[in-house]
Amino acid sequence: MTGTTPYLVFNGNCREAMTFYQSCLGGELSIMTFGESGQKTAPEAKDRVMHARLANGATVLMASDNMPDMEYQLGDNVWTCLECDSDEQVDKLYAILNAGGKDSMAPSDTFWGAYFAMLTDRFGFHWMLNHGKPNQG
Repeated sequence: MTGTTPYLVFNGNCREAMTFYQSCLGGELSIMTFGESGQKTAPEAKDRVMHARLANGATVLMASDNMPDMEYQLGDNVWTCLECDSDEQVDKLYAILNAGGKDSMAPSDTFWGAYFAMLTDRFGFHWMLNHGKPNQG
C-alpha cells in the first residue's frame, strides 16, 4: 500500500468545507460535481460534489457530498481510503476486511479509471480500497 487518506462525506456543503480547508491548509483543490461526471444524475444532485481532492505535498484530504435521498448522520461520514498497489491487493483486502461486515460496493473498475471497492467492517468502520491508475486522483 502507498498510504491512507481520510475521506469526508458532507450533506451538501462539501465545496464550502473543502474551500475552507484549502484556505487553512493550502494546496491544490480539485472538485468534480455529479453533473460534471457524465453519469446519470438526478437534477437535484447535479451541483453536489461527487469527488473533491485537496493535496499539499504528501498530505491529501478527499471528500464528497452524499446524494440527496441518502440518510446523513454525523459519525458515519468519515471513511478511510487505502491506496493499494494492485487490483489483486484491493481484492485481497476486500475479502479480509469484509468478513463479518457489510459491503457497499464490490471491487470493480470505475468510470474514473480506478479499481475501487467500499465496505463497512464488522466493527462498524468504513473503508474504501483504491488502486489508482496513472493520472487518476
